[in-house]
Amino acid sequence: MLTKDMQMLPAHIFSKASKVKLLLMDVDGVLTDSTILYLTDNGKPVECKGFNSKDGLGLYLLNQYGISTGVISGRVSPSVEERSRILKFKHVYQGHMDKQEAFDKILAEEKLDASEVAFVGDDFHDGPLVVQSGLGVAVGNAAEELKSVADYVTKSNGGAGAVREVCELILKTQGYWEEVLNKYQLVKKR
Repeated sequence: MLTKDMQMLPAHIFSKASKVKLLLMDVDGVLTDSTILYLTDNGKPVECKGFNSKDGLGLYLLNQYGISTGVISGRVSPSVEERSRILKFKHVYQGHMDKQEAFDKILAEEKLDASEVAFVGDDFHDGPLVVQSGLGVAVGNAAEELKSVADYVTKSNGGAGAVREVCELILKTQGYWEEVLNKYQLVKKR
């Protein structure tokens, strides 16, 4: 059964999302709101990031239905390593401002075609992967230039549920959504 929002999707977005086997994302500005905090631990600066828990549940659900997840980030952060461990990301590449090499390596390892990948980004350096991926996504507050080449632009901003929106899009187009709702007893009894 298609939800009302799925019925309103352009056919090409529905088709692209229904083929996704792997969701890859940037981190800063996608899984976070781009804010980077520095705290001190015995005088040494420690980087902290805030992650959206709703995004986390969406990523958990993708993994439950056999859709792999991962990040390709330009920065290196222990916070990302920990969040990736908790969410069981299959692929974690940090320190890659030029993300192409990591993307190609992941595709080869997974034996996937780019058409089976969704990539979510927010800024210029994500452009090549947004364009190449089967489902290229820009978060709601992404650079306008990235939005102009993306297949799909989320209603939510990065760090504020944009990734959850993409996860739901994938789960709904692949026919898993009703099962998710039933699992969590979210289907209204008649």
